[in-house]
Amino acid sequence: MSNFGGWSDIKLFNPEVKRICFEVRPEIEKKIGTDFKIFIPVVYSSQLVAGKNYMFKVLVNVDGDGVCVHALIFQALPCDGGELIVTEIQYPKSVDDPLIPPEHLQK
Repeated sequence: MSNFGGWSDIKLFNPEVKRICFEVRPEIEKKIGTDFKIFIPVVYSSQLVAGKNYMFKVLVNVDGDGVCVHALIFQALPCDGGELIVTEIQYPKSVDDPLIPPEHLQK
């Protein structure tokens, strides 16, 4: 569990977070401008704020060493509707690139 404002350790996806990842897939694809043939959640980190930030690493191409998307997702609090918003995309990234939250969100 993350403390308020701090990022959690990198974790494997659990079913709930994987559901969120697949829910925002269309928005990720729209922002990048392509429909991915594969979309495999790899790892994530989260940050508790007035809502929750997620940083996802998703494998989207297995050619060569593999290509990933790093996506920053904000989830509003349930009392604010719980909306999911893709706020930042880093693409292309390699499988070996570390999952690092944007500098402005690091504590």
